[in-house]
Amino acid sequence: MSTVHVSYNNIVSALGFSTDEVVKNIAAGHSGLKIVDDKRIFQESFCGALIDTEKLQTAFNKLSPIYQYTRLEQMMITSLSDVIKNSGIKLNERVGLIISSTKGNIDALGNDNYFDEHRAYLSKLGNQINTFFNFKNEAIVVSNACVSGILAVSIAKRYIDHGVYDHVFIASGDVVSRFTLSGFHSFQALSKAPCKPYDANRIGINIGEVAASALVTNSEQHLSEDSVIVLGEGTSNDANHISGPSRTGEGLYRSMQSAFKEAKISANEIDYVSAHGTATLFNDEMEAIAFNRMGLSKVPLNSLKGYFGHTLGASGLVETIVGMQSLKNQTVFKSAGFETSGVTQPLNVIEKTEEKKLQIFLKTASGFGGCNTAVIFKKSK
Repeated sequence: MSTVHVSYNNIVSALGFSTDEVVKNIAAGHSGLKIVDDKRIFQESFCGALIDTEKLQTAFNKLSPIYQYTRLEQMMITSLSDVIKNSGIKLNERVGLIISSTKGNIDALGNDNYFDEHRAYLSKLGNQINTFFNFKNEAIVVSNACVSGILAVSIAKRYIDHGVYDHVFIASGDVVSRFTLSGFHSFQALSKAPCKPYDANRIGINIGEVAASALVTNSEQHLSEDSVIVLGEGTSNDANHISGPSRTGEGLYRSMQSAFKEAKISANEIDYVSAHGTATLFNDEMEAIAFNRMGLSKVPLNSLKGYFGHTLGASGLVETIVGMQSLKNQTVFKSAGFETSGVTQPLNVIEKTEEKKLQIFLKTASGFGGCNTAVIFKKSK
């Protein structure tokens, strides 16, 4: 099997419309979270991270004068266009496209939406992105709750390993919608203040919206400065509960075991963990247990939810991209919102942004339905 890399990438978010801009804001300690009081989105105020609509429209207008695209499609196209352009790759039959999203164009189901309700089908989202760029192969849609973004990387790697494609572009995204906010509100899981992953005073999540894109490739001629090698990956489902994680962290533990087995490395070779860290009581506790079972309790770890909010199907990819930047800049970023540990097992949560020698990092994600994914990355250059 050839070596598979994650290479050129882009982030469109409340913190900026490029990876460099976003990471500079994170390094400066800025967060995209703010209090939103807009009855068109939700019946009460909430804390979240929204992309500036005017800025998004301006950026998209430079790519297309046609107003037939939803907000999410505009986000994804804006992000992916940057990656395709910078990669210099011709879109032929050896190039694949993966779309990852939890809810897709869920806002198309609203009564006040301009688009037909059939636009909410995930296949329609894939077709829109595919057609805009004229990919030669049908878009593959990955929708597996909140592991979707990082699972897309795993799937892209497998397609390349099996010789189906040489390059796979991934576009991930989700929007803040009434549907999503109502769902988490019904669980009493929304925090009205910025979230605090792993903290003793955490009370819930914030919802954010992001579009993130990346190139996965076997070509060493198409590597960005922050490119990484995919050493190993694993996905497992603990089948514990439709929304609650396993209390023993079994699914996450098994996915990490699979990733470490393929990577042929041990836990003491991991320099940094980019964790899921939603700031809910059960998720953070489950992760702490799983990381301890894996021997990772002393490895520097953070959650990026305090900067973006929980961006659902995009979270795994956007957090991978920030992890790539950590390796490039030899810097670990503060886990925003953390002050005092609120989990029963020890974790080495990063409390301040600082320089650190980094070569290998682990990205994990967990989601509704018991899904868990772990991927291990190593610096390419």
